[in-house]
Amino acid sequence: MGKYSEIFISTFKGYASYLWGLVINPSWTNYFYWLIGISLFFFLWEIVFPWRKNQKVLRKDFFLDSFYMFFNFFIFSLLGFQAVATISAEVFKDTLAFIGLENFQFFTVESLPDWAQLLTLFILRDFIHYFVHRLLHRVEWLWQFHKVHHSVEEMGFAAHLRFHWVENIVYRTLEYIPLSLIGFGVDDFFIVYTIGTVIGHFNHSNIKLNLGILKYIFNSPQMHIWHHAHKIPNKHGVNFGLSLSIWDYLFGTDHIPKDGGSEKLGFEDMNKFPISSFWKQFVYPWFRSKE
Repeated sequence: MGKYSEIFISTFKGYASYLWGLVINPSWTNYFYWLIGISLFFFLWEIVFPWRKNQKVLRKDFFLDSFYMFFNFFIFSLLGFQAVATISAEVFKDTLAFIGLENFQFFTVESLPDWAQLLTLFILRDFIHYFVHRLLHRVEWLWQFHKVHHSVEEMGFAAHLRFHWVENIVYRTLEYIPLSLIGFGVDDFFIVYTIGTVIGHFNHSNIKLNLGILKYIFNSPQMHIWHHAHKIPNKHGVNFGLSLSIWDYLFGTDHIPKDGGSEKLGFEDMNKFPISSFWKQFVYPWFRSKE
């Protein structure tokens, strides 16, 4: 246990220093400022070319969603998630070593060109996330956490990262093993995270862009709005792809019946959900029965 305690303490302190370094040292590989820059880009795009012209620039819960962006990417890790995740990875490796599987990679992507490594990571990770996303809608106790994301009533780019912190754990846990099996490490994720942020912000933004034939590959605001629609043809949801729409077309979960710009967003029991309170949403899944 001493080994894991030391890892927890060193990782906890290390991440605090790392985060402070991000804040005071802007650079081209600094995700903190990439998040700010990407957000400002889509914020200006929504102002100049809004899809729903009657929606305010500072829409309902804009500032709540903006807080979620920084909480889920930085503050949550600072509060201990990064340390716990590091220990979990170490326990996983030690367990494999104990049963004689020190090298459990099926193959390593390091033999591929850099561009092929990144493309493989992007596609495989999005493929995993598609099925995790479907799981969040099908498993009732997971859906209670996912409701936070679906409580958005007016769509905008910042809604992309409004989600309960438990989703962080679910996604990262279920992606860790398959991605580790082919040799991906933490350092490989920076570019993929950045591209995912751009596409995720785009999907949730109040803009309209015709992708043409590319709509069968990439997600878009006109597709993703139906994932958030109050009325959908399937009780378990539609349009689950995060960055890529191709999974929905391949597995029959695509749904774009018309222009969804005026669709009501949310879910059936929205009246029982704490709409605009971060702390109430934080504890909602555990205390909803007391409402």
